[in-house]
Amino acid sequence: MMEQSYINEGKKRVEECWKAVRCAVEEAAVQAGRDPADVQLMAVTKTVEPVYINHAISLGAHLIGENKVQEFLGKKPELRGEYSAHLIGHLQTNKVRQIVGQVDVIQSVDSVKLAREIGKYSEKLGIVSRVLLEVNIGADPGKFGIAPDALAETAAEIGEIPGVQVQGLMTVPPFDADLTKTSGFFSNMHQLFIDIGQKKLHNVSMHILSMGMSGDYPAAIREGATLVRVGTAIFGARNYR
Repeated sequence: MMEQSYINEGKKRVEECWKAVRCAVEEAAVQAGRDPADVQLMAVTKTVEPVYINHAISLGAHLIGENKVQEFLGKKPELRGEYSAHLIGHLQTNKVRQIVGQVDVIQSVDSVKLAREIGKYSEKLGIVSRVLLEVNIGADPGKFGIAPDALAETAAEIGEIPGVQVQGLMTVPPFDADLTKTSGFFSNMHQLFIDIGQKKLHNVSMHILSMGMSGDYPAAIREGATLVRVGTAIFGARNYR
């Protein structure tokens, strides 16, 4: 009885937070002169138990993001309802064959080598994997991603790989940057998004600009994000036990 009461309280918190974040996303879009329908809200489910993920899905969180391959594959059999799943965390090449075909988009493609591996296993399954190119917009040595000045060349090369389709860009700015600097990084990402789109590279389209998390998603929306990745603000602090 106590456990069910605890779960119900948790569901109520998720519901309140989901509604608050959804409203904040819409408000940020309107303030930026944008259509709120043009900004997707992703519920990031790292360390979140399936019971709460399913509740979020029932509330309208039809886009979820997971950081780790094994964690997502462990949860997937328990997930219910209509949802689209993206892998948003760093992907090692030795984990590629486990995740290809299991998610709708791999957001964290940070090298030609990784894209080739995704393409290889996608072709074996007879599918085309949709991917985003991860950009290290802040030149942070502690982060993965393609350097901005190498992005056009890398995008062109990845666009030629069978079994892969580039659909946009994603980034995680340096965590120690203040909001002014972070907004600048987001602005630079939006310019890259526009520039790459104008090049009309083969098999490369700029449909998704994934940037902004719990602490900075309104700024990301103001600077042109089409998808924001929000975890803590919806599900509360992560439980790493």
